Amino acid sequence: MEFKELVLKNRSYRRFYQDVKISRDTLVELIDLARLTGSGSNRQPLKYCLSCDPDLNARIFPNTLWAAYLKEWPGPEEGERPSAYIVIVEDKSIGLVNPRADLGISAQTILLGAVEKGYGGCMIASFKKKEIAELFNLPEDKYEPLLVIALGKPKEVVVIDEVGPDGDIKYWRDENQVHHVPKRALKDIILN
Repeated sequence: MEFKELVLKNRSYRRFYQDVKISRDTLVELIDLARLTGSGSNRQPLKYCLSCDPDLNARIFPNTLWAAYLKEWPGPEEGERPSAYIVIVEDKSIGLVNPRADLGISAQTILLGAVEKGYGGCMIASFKKKEIAELFNLPEDKYEPLLVIALGKPKEVVVIDEVGPDGDIKYWRDENQVHHVPKRALKDIILN
């Protein structure tokens, strides 16, 4: 698959075929890709908690918040929920030099790797940190959950639209449940 195709297929999927399992070995392969990426001052402070267990997944799910722009939608229903999660955690004893850069590089690498394997995912920054930490027995003084990545076989179609004249960037779903994501035009984001 060409790199641009990987990028275009790497959307924020929020509905999955829950019965299509992702193995722990696959999750470990995705973490191995992230492990090989750059890190500020090469500190490598990110650690990962993995779940492909349906019981643990069921305990993770209520601690995540889905799709802020879809006010009436509480998140995927049973049967459409992720079949795996990766929680990216900061090891505070190492510390992040540039938290947003390390986290973004790692998360994007994981998601691109997932797409290459026929899966998709969604980065979830709105989640109950304390509860997620407790689920994985993470000592609060040593580890801080930074991001939850939900993974599975996508069950929805996500299309890219150009931002309209009104400038609205909010994603939305049409009557066929196709998820639309407005993107700014290339000419509007290059400043020189």
